[in-house]
Amino acid sequence: MTLHQSLWVWLATDVLLWGLFALFLVALAAVLRSPLQRAVWQRVFRQRLAVVSAVVLAVAACFALIDSIHLREPLPQTSAHAPVRYSVEVRSVLDLMLNDLRKTHEKTYSAPLAINLSALEPVTVTLPDGTVEVRRIAPRLRVAGASFPPGPVSAADYWSDIAYRAAAGALGGGLVFLLLWLTVHFVVRLLGQQAPSKGVRASAWRWVSYSLATVLMVGGMFAGLSTNFHVFGTDKVGQDVLYQVLKSLRTALIIGLVPTLVTLPIGVILGLSAGYFRGKVDDAIQYVYTTVSAIPGVLLIAAAVLSIQVMIDNHPEWFATAVERGDVRLLALCIILGMTSWTGIARLLRGEALKMREYEYVQAARAFGVGAGQILLRHILPNVFPIILITLVMEFSTLVLAEAVLSYIGIGVDPTMFSFGLMINNARMELSREPVVWWSLTAAFLFMVLLVLAANLLADAVRDALDPKSESQS
Repeated sequence: MTLHQSLWVWLATDVLLWGLFALFLVALAAVLRSPLQRAVWQRVFRQRLAVVSAVVLAVAACFALIDSIHLREPLPQTSAHAPVRYSVEVRSVLDLMLNDLRKTHEKTYSAPLAINLSALEPVTVTLPDGTVEVRRIAPRLRVAGASFPPGPVSAADYWSDIAYRAAAGALGGGLVFLLLWLTVHFVVRLLGQQAPSKGVRASAWRWVSYSLATVLMVGGMFAGLSTNFHVFGTDKVGQDVLYQVLKSLRTALIIGLVPTLVTLPIGVILGLSAGYFRGKVDDAIQYVYTTVSAIPGVLLIAAAVLSIQVMIDNHPEWFATAVERGDVRLLALCIILGMTSWTGIARLLRGEALKMREYEYVQAARAFGVGAGQILLRHILPNVFPIILITLVMEFSTLVLAEAVLSYIGIGVDPTMFSFGLMINNARMELSREPVVWWSLTAAFLFMVLLVLAANLLADAVRDALDPKSESQS
């Protein structure tokens, strides 16, 4: 099967995620053209943690974008002239890249890097004296440990195989980094420029190299170990946990980014209008966001999600595949989160607009007959843009954590999808088993914390660079 024979499927969240990536490229081009903006972002990446965080978020975004290209594979044709039929199962390019992880199902739970099931099964054993005895043992896995011969595996062979595959994978990741490094330096020299050897830019590029090399080497280790083991074990149905956390990155980024498309217009328009016009306009807008804030957010989201779920269940003919059905629920959840999280930024911008409308240049523009719309767009909005940017970056972490909570209580994303919240929800009962199945919860927790921590550290660096009162500016 080749990609050009497949039927490409563009989900709504795919279009939105790639659209946000295109907006990011446009913003990056604008920053590179502006000396003032370049100086601001140089202050951001003067901090080492900000550079490392940006690399982590960039790697997560790459996984999410690759996972946002979906297709349906063609079914085998009965004859040469028969029309092409396509599978009802929608896969992404990431699924094809991780095809071995996706298909390597075990019987049930297995611990990280294990070659035996975690569950004990009864096995009939014939003793030397001829008697038959039933023992409970952990049988060998069907996929993991396939390179070992049948029977017991010695500890020396087990650990030497792990060390060999981890070292080979790390070496492969290092070679990939070296190839990228040589390519970048070749392109820089081809453009007639010279790589910075000292200063802030040199320090930033050096830490980008360190971070990217570390990520690629760790990823190479995971890839090497995955050829014979389940790095993070398997879940109840025997599915690889590493595959689940990599697929959950797309859901986390969609939940963290797409609601801003709803939050930003509502919060900015209402917040700036309330602060600039004051009077009855301010009273009406304050009444609206005070009322919205008084409603318990979880109850409002639950009511909206359940209503949409009923509509989806009553109209199954709207969706050709289960993935499209789950995508509609994910999009609806993003819209609901955006409509319930705009009050914070609206309050913040209202206070800034109340202060800025009294500035001399704003009063001068008003005295010369400049309209309110032009004053808001040309004088007030550019000055509050740093506040908007900082708020949105920090809101990303809040939304990612909100998805985990909502999925935990059953009103999050569709159960057929992958998300950190669903993994944590499924791990509730696993913690009460004997022995405890801890690896699914641990893997989801580690990846989610790493993503949220990177976003928070980058938000702190952006705030320090854009805030004139910050200590880093002195």
